[in-house]
Amino acid sequence: MSVFIPLAERLRATQLADVLGQEHLLGERKPLSQMLGRGHLHSMVLWGPPGTGKTTLARLLAEASGATWRALSAVHDGVKDIKRMIDEAQADRVLGQRSVLFVDEIHRFNKAQQDALLPVVESGLLTLIGATTENPSFSLNNALLSRARVYVLKSLTGNELLLLLQRGSAQLAQEQGWQALTLAEEAYPWVLAYADGDGRKLLNFIEQLADFAQVDVSGNAMIDADAVKMALSGGQTRRFDKEGEVFYDQISALHKAVRGSAVDAALYWFARMLDGGCDPLYLARRLVRMASEEVANADPRALTIALDALRAYEMLGSPEGELALAQAVTYLATAPKSNAVYMAYKSVRRDVAKMPSYEVPLKLRNAPTKLMSSLDYGKGYRYAHDEPYAYAAGEDYFPDEMASQTQYYHPTDRGYEQTIAQRIAFWNNLDEQEENAS
Repeated sequence: MSVFIPLAERLRATQLADVLGQEHLLGERKPLSQMLGRGHLHSMVLWGPPGTGKTTLARLLAEASGATWRALSAVHDGVKDIKRMIDEAQADRVLGQRSVLFVDEIHRFNKAQQDALLPVVESGLLTLIGATTENPSFSLNNALLSRARVYVLKSLTGNELLLLLQRGSAQLAQEQGWQALTLAEEAYPWVLAYADGDGRKLLNFIEQLADFAQVDVSGNAMIDADAVKMALSGGQTRRFDKEGEVFYDQISALHKAVRGSAVDAALYWFARMLDGGCDPLYLARRLVRMASEEVANADPRALTIALDALRAYEMLGSPEGELALAQAVTYLATAPKSNAVYMAYKSVRRDVAKMPSYEVPLKLRNAPTKLMSSLDYGKGYRYAHDEPYAYAAGEDYFPDEMASQTQYYHPTDRGYEQTIAQRIAFWNNLDEQEENAS
């Protein structure tokens, strides 16, 4: 029986020109390309998200420099394995051969394991290439970190993922004897969002989807949107514990009466549910939800009232505590209404689900370590409290890939949201003045 090799491994780049992404390191006149041009491979740590090609890049750099490749996994290997690699590297040196030691997930090495590497890295016996998804400032000791240069790898962009998807589809089609393997147009955003900048995750997913491909008489295979949705959901739909249709009809009626400011009807449905045996704590939790969904910042006290009612019921129980819940029902029903927070939250969650995981701009990052400062973390950040009105006019806090004027929250002209809307308008005016001045 043949051993299964994942598509991501079968498609691993065999030369640097085939590596997708990391142009900031491999492009013309960029650090790693210049290093190879000088013919000198130094110790380094490749830091980046999963599926960005850290292992592939390390192997290709070793091959390009003519060094012998040796690899360890920080998950499985210990000091004994490190010493064995050192012995082998010493034997290679006698033969005039340089050695590269690749350590996957190097952040998992403890202090003793890291210390064992120090002398041979410092002497040049081994060129160390570590790969990590964790911040090396926190996971590697300063002595080892000072002997290795840190290179930050970035998640693959949408275009790079598309190229990888084409490569993977072509490989699968060739292996299956198909003319071609294509993905339904409407399924692309879902697949790319699922991959989230991770090339290995993308290829593994496409390999799974290939099992659901529909092949026509011409040998063209198609993965439709339904197959993608099924794979993303695990073939299951979310379910609720059912207590009968009437139960859900009544909670719907209570919620809609509160939303419609029909205080008497809201009290009626609240009492009907208690009379029917509904758990008062369930109703209390639903009231907390209603406070944020239906009232929110139009009356910020609504959430406090709902939470206080829940705590009062927990302390008093039935029937005394039910009065506190009734008070919350009347407060929510008669409060000014706004679903602006609810709509903003839905909108931003929808965008986040469809967009890649954009990196936090450097100026918004903290820099508690020297390494992070050297990488320009926090550079250019404006401290709002030092600005007029405690507002940094014209400053942008979104990822660089997003429009600075993106707006999710649209306060209404009801209740306290009137004040919020006026405040936002004032800040927007400051932004405009800053833009015109520049």
